[in-house]
Amino acid sequence: MIGSKILLVDDEVIFAKNMGRLLDARGYGTLTVNSGAEAIRSLENEAFDVVVLDLKMPGMDGLTTLKEIKKLGLFTQTLILTGHGSIDSALEAVKLGAYDYLTKPCQIQELVAKIEGAWDKKDGLQKRDNQEKIRKVVESPRDAFWVFAK
Repeated sequence: MIGSKILLVDDEVIFAKNMGRLLDARGYGTLTVNSGAEAIRSLENEAFDVVVLDLKMPGMDGLTTLKEIKKLGLFTQTLILTGHGSIDSALEAVKLGAYDYLTKPCQIQELVAKIEGAWDKKDGLQKRDNQEKIRKVVESPRDAFWVFAK
């Protein structure tokens, strides 16, 4: 969805900046970081709809970063970017909860389509969670504080 906040995580600085500019030009709000550790710090401080995450990075690689993102318990969806040689790792990332993956280099239209799909999934999960909270309040109004405090 246009206006979505995207966190772009890639150690290839020029690639990340260029992708960020292309996404910004299409109406997305992007933040570009160049490491898994920076991604986690950004997610702890700001809400993002979709994370576009490179798998092969020095230090905290993409799989480790994805595991840390999942520990945060966010509605954010993660889209994996991978080189041709790491399709197995991308599939492993999907098993760990990533929305989908793309191989690099990718066309901007393809990236946008995947981001839109990830946003739709995130939106659906968030709506279901809100509906569940409302259901709990209706069933037990005295416990309403605890339902929304989580």
